[in-house]
Amino acid sequence: MPSIDLNCDLGESFGAYTIGCDEQILPCITSTNIACGFHAGDPSIMRRSVELCKQYGVQVGAHPGLPDLVGFGRRKMAITPRQAADYVAYQVGALYAFCQAAGVPLHHVKPHGALYNMAAKDRALADAICQAVQQSAPGAILLALAGSEMVAAANAIGLPVASEVFADRGYQPDGTLVPRGQPGAMIEDEDQAIARVLRMAREGTVVANDGSVIQLQADSVCVHGDGPKALAFVKNLQAALPAAGVEVRHF
Repeated sequence: MPSIDLNCDLGESFGAYTIGCDEQILPCITSTNIACGFHAGDPSIMRRSVELCKQYGVQVGAHPGLPDLVGFGRRKMAITPRQAADYVAYQVGALYAFCQAAGVPLHHVKPHGALYNMAAKDRALADAICQAVQQSAPGAILLALAGSEMVAAANAIGLPVASEVFADRGYQPDGTLVPRGQPGAMIEDEDQAIARVLRMAREGTVVANDGSVIQLQADSVCVHGDGPKALAFVKNLQAALPAAGVEVRHF
């Protein structure tokens, strides 16, 4: 039976501002990526997010991003590989401390937003991020875009890596995501999104925005938790996968 992990980016609230419905979504997923304060989140939210993951038996992942709260880490920044490594090590170290305090392992690290997409294509950035993960979170798995430079960089140094696909994002022919703001970046139709996930999990393929078919490894699928229909979508996907013969379990 094929299997796939359901992951969600959570812990994105900040101070008095609440984003998403974390506690409602956690029982429906198998792993989560917790914002570490640079693009979203704060120390109290990080601690609470780790505690909730422990309560619901969800694997904890660090979600380090660019230092850009205003842009939610989705704007490209001109950074060096050394800076990328430092940003990742700093944020991973912070979440690791909360994991230690709660008595849960830091299971994986998934870069966020623009940092994720930049490193998917830039091997120097990918190398730096992988080295930072290996040094700052021994034993943790890198969660990275399927077929990306980050996957290749992790394999090159023996860093455990899981390949990620997206339920609600469009793909370009080279396997990268259609940039936000461009036509086809987001898959709005829920039935279409679920059908794409089932195909990726069972066949390892997805149709790109030009109609071509892309081969990819689907160890984990990202479901976003901050939209108005996020909870209903996650529940529907959680039910559709086993019904189609796909086991839902963490990578």
